[in-house]
Amino acid sequence: MASEKKVTGRLIFAVSTAVLGSVQFGYNTGVINAPQKVIESFINNTWLQRYDEPIHSSTLTTLWSLAVAIFSVGGMFGSFSVGLFVNRFGRRNSMLMVNSLAFIAAALMGFSKLARSYEMLILGRFIIGLYSGLSTGFVPMYVGEIAPTALRGALGTLHQLGIVIGILIAQIFGLDSIMGNESLWPLLLGFIFLPALIQCITLPFCPKSPRFLLINRNEESKAKSVLKKLRGTTDVSSDLQEMKEESRQMMREKKVTIPELFRSPMYRQPITIAIVLQLSQQLSGINAIFYYSTNIFQKAGVGQPVYATIGSGVVNTAFTVVSDQLPWMSYLSIIAIFGFVAFFEIGPGPIPWFIVAELFSQGPRPAAFAVSGLSNWTANFIVGMGFQYIEQLCGPYVFIIFTVLLAMFFIFTYFKVPETKGRTFDEIASGFRQGAGGNSPEKLTPEELNSLGADSQV
Repeated sequence: MASEKKVTGRLIFAVSTAVLGSVQFGYNTGVINAPQKVIESFINNTWLQRYDEPIHSSTLTTLWSLAVAIFSVGGMFGSFSVGLFVNRFGRRNSMLMVNSLAFIAAALMGFSKLARSYEMLILGRFIIGLYSGLSTGFVPMYVGEIAPTALRGALGTLHQLGIVIGILIAQIFGLDSIMGNESLWPLLLGFIFLPALIQCITLPFCPKSPRFLLINRNEESKAKSVLKKLRGTTDVSSDLQEMKEESRQMMREKKVTIPELFRSPMYRQPITIAIVLQLSQQLSGINAIFYYSTNIFQKAGVGQPVYATIGSGVVNTAFTVVSDQLPWMSYLSIIAIFGFVAFFEIGPGPIPWFIVAELFSQGPRPAAFAVSGLSNWTANFIVGMGFQYIEQLCGPYVFIIFTVLLAMFFIFTYFKVPETKGRTFDEIASGFRQGAGGNSPEKLTPEELNSLGADSQV
């Protein structure tokens, strides 16, 4: 249908506002990279003032790695709490509420230098990680539920686009000539208050998820009204029919908990796919680049490593839109990393986030987002905390570890991940039910779904 592919101003406004949470996530992923030296200097000076002696290099490495990786610990807790928020407060209101965490984190990190407290910096990184973990659940879920089926994949990539735009902004702002210097780095870290403020102003004008209204709250008239505004048409019967069929399917199932995702044969395969794809994203080594690329380029002999880091951010953004002694070796390292980032953003970058919404129906979806998000953030923490230590042991050969892991993920994806393009949530779920030995057909056509809906209403 034409309305299935229509992009309305209301839809774009809602998606753009939601994706500000993705921008925050990306910004806080990349912001810690460029000012590494000046922040390490701050930690050293603070230590010297407290204990009258310079900090030991191993202690400094530990504190710096902790400041980087604690962001992922907060993300673990946040991602695992997604279901607690979205089922009680809804998708839109949950995004609105957690901006309070961004304001707290901005204050802690922004005033850490003034207070001479690297503990405030680390705590602020944990809290903004908590915010980001929640946002990585809220944003794809909200976007997936307000998007037409035909546009769900395209709009779903905007979450990852928001992330990489945030990374690029952080890399540019992190230049020594802008805010990545000794005097302004607290402002660089505290800048997150601005997108949080913008989102607080704009979110109340965005619609609630029509799926949440119909399926969770049983408010069909409100859901219909929201759909008319989002689709720009008065005929939203096909959307309502799909949601009602999903609701009827949920009523035929008992409530799904996180343990049941692993115990039930019907959910075991999709949750395995969701977890492995999230692991493939993080264990590809991408965040080793975004956390430590300035240091990597410096060791490779690049004259201005911060500009090479920004270059990787530019490639990162461009390809999301499309989804060592020898001197010449330093340029080869730049080309290799740019190419790696480019191919990452075609596949492992955006897909693991929005495919979770496609693999699960409304009932198990919050639990599935919690589990897959926890997997992503756990792997993120392992990379963030352990990369510097492994790099010290393995040198440039550290990326061979990521290469082997990527080969394994490639094989798994080729054989196990189904195609979801153009298929409704129930069509995708029916394939897994068939694989689990259920009685549902492997793939239902829209006409068959309508027939099922009509039969169930008789």
